[in-house]
Amino acid sequence: MKMAQDIILKPIITEASMEGMQLKKYTFKVAKDAGKIEIGKAVEELFGVKVAKVNTMNVKGHEKRMGRTSGYTPDWKKAIVTLTEDSKGIEFFESMM
Repeated sequence: MKMAQDIILKPIITEASMEGMQLKKYTFKVAKDAGKIEIGKAVEELFGVKVAKVNTMNVKGHEKRMGRTSGYTPDWKKAIVTLTEDSKGIEFFESMM
């Protein structure tokens, strides 16, 4: 069993993720082998909130050029976590607003 800190790697702060905060949707970069149930439990444990549902997607790496040579950035997994209506918000994201 992985620890919650190993599943939730970092929050994603973009314009689209900030708009989702009004709907209690928070976006995180997560471990590639983590499932929806593990992600939901990790968010509940780390932030003390109640999770309604979790949507995940695999993000393909982008092409990156360095002079003549080119390569790809690593693939990663993104999770959008929706909280229940009676749950409080995540303080880390609330301080960004």
